[in-house]
Amino acid sequence: MVSYQFLMDLALILLSTKLLSMATLKIHMPQVVGSLMAGLILGPSILNVLTETQFLSEMSELGVIVLMFTAGLGTDIKELKKAGKSGFLVALCGVLVPLVMGAGLAYFGGQAGLIDIGGFLSDLFVGTILTATSVSITVETLKEMGKLNTAVGNTILAAALIDDVLGLIVLTLVSSFAGDGANIYLVLVKIALFFVFALVLGLLAVRFFDWMTERSSGRDLHRFPLMAFVLCLVMSYCAEVYFGVADIIGAFGAGLAVASTSKAKFIESKFEPISSLLLTPIFFASIGISAQLPAASGKMLLFSVLLLAVAVFSKLVGCGLGAKICHFDSQECVQIGTGMACRGEVALIVANKGLSMGVLNSMFMGPVIITVICCSILTPVMLKVLFRNQTEVSLQESNLVDKYSETEQLDLVSEQLLQANRALMEGGAKAKAPKKPKQRRQPVRACAVKEK
Repeated sequence: MVSYQFLMDLALILLSTKLLSMATLKIHMPQVVGSLMAGLILGPSILNVLTETQFLSEMSELGVIVLMFTAGLGTDIKELKKAGKSGFLVALCGVLVPLVMGAGLAYFGGQAGLIDIGGFLSDLFVGTILTATSVSITVETLKEMGKLNTAVGNTILAAALIDDVLGLIVLTLVSSFAGDGANIYLVLVKIALFFVFALVLGLLAVRFFDWMTERSSGRDLHRFPLMAFVLCLVMSYCAEVYFGVADIIGAFGAGLAVASTSKAKFIESKFEPISSLLLTPIFFASIGISAQLPAASGKMLLFSVLLLAVAVFSKLVGCGLGAKICHFDSQECVQIGTGMACRGEVALIVANKGLSMGVLNSMFMGPVIITVICCSILTPVMLKVLFRNQTEVSLQESNLVDKYSETEQLDLVSEQLLQANRALMEGGAKAKAPKKPKQRRQPVRACAVKEK
């Protein structure tokens, strides 16, 4: 007999994630935190209303694939090339230092008995989690203070763009070694073959989309998002099955390929609703549902605090060092490092991938979630303190600044166009409506009666 319980589960997830996301947005925190809290509250950790099912697991996997595909779609290759030496060095040091410090913390934490991580590969996965950066809160904070169009703001935006790509390359290397009896040379060959495969398929996809554009003549535009999604699914499948690379890397590669086409913005606008309204909330809620909050033991609390401290300090040191090499002064180095310290979606995606591969223990998700939430709170506070006494700042023009507000502006313009079109249609309908002819009153005539 078919069970329809999944419909109620979906309704609860979508409603709770939206309500809590709106609440976290009110207090200037990422909406991701609200989705996580919804999963934690409704999951086995607290209320036990929702449990992890095969349907939710598969929808969650599809959600993270679409999330990484849209991340690739939003990555502009031209802007990557224009990021310059400062953006690249800040991103490179901001990936290497957290990778080493995170792996070191996991190793010594395991040796001290603070947490059971599970070996060298697990230690590397912890470091990989800390390489990720989420600058959405940083952007909003700098914009509020009027410091986004500055050398510091532009460097943070450029470094964050490169940071995501470098972090995913690290994830590709680390996750590929997670297979049973993985041979290092075979793994490296498979990774190299995957990049060749992704490059060739991506170039063919760009030519195919250009060919479709020439023959579409502005009609049947829905074929473009459909073919883009097919490319995303095929590359995700091939990456996981044939090359031993995480499926999200294939999805990101597909997004990069589609981003190079002339229909990239149109395709991105079509994926945004299905991603933000359905798949993304399910993915983050699923992380909260599957997370096991351990008993508040002293060792676990200590490890959580240490993970948070290393997450902030490693970015501060790594990105600050990269900025120092590029001749920023000491105050600007600290500002850049602090702006890159926030963690968000990518950290959770990497942690969830490690959990699904069996590399990380489910008990480790608690400290990761705590780190993401606390970094979201601490980053804007520290930035406001660091910029408090800085009044004179030279402003700089940058396309990256405009790019971050582009999606919100497109939503507003779309809504205004729809309202204008509706008003036009209603006005046209009233104008075309046939007017009823006025009935003229016939004058009452006295009928002459013939007398017989």
